[in-house]
Amino acid sequence: MKTFRPAKKRVDVSVGESVRILRELQSLSQTRLSELTGIPQATISAIENDRVNLGVERAKVFARALKCHPAVLVFPNWEMDFEQVA
Repeated sequence: MKTFRPAKKRVDVSVGESVRILRELQSLSQTRLSELTGIPQATISAIENDRVNLGVERAKVFARALKCHPAVLVFPNWEMDFEQVA
């Protein structure tokens, strides 16, 4: 791991943007995500626009539908110091 060099961070992503990005990468509409999660489409829109907090329980529901770990949604800007891990 001595030759590992982490990528430079280019942008900050909000929690809502992380939901939108993962949804769009899977070609899901807000309506389809609503059907998969049982969360109203209007609430999904509000979350994606950072008008409503995602919350841990909703993150778990979205994570199942989006096939990712909830932490990816809740902590989109998490940075890990790989030098301390090694």
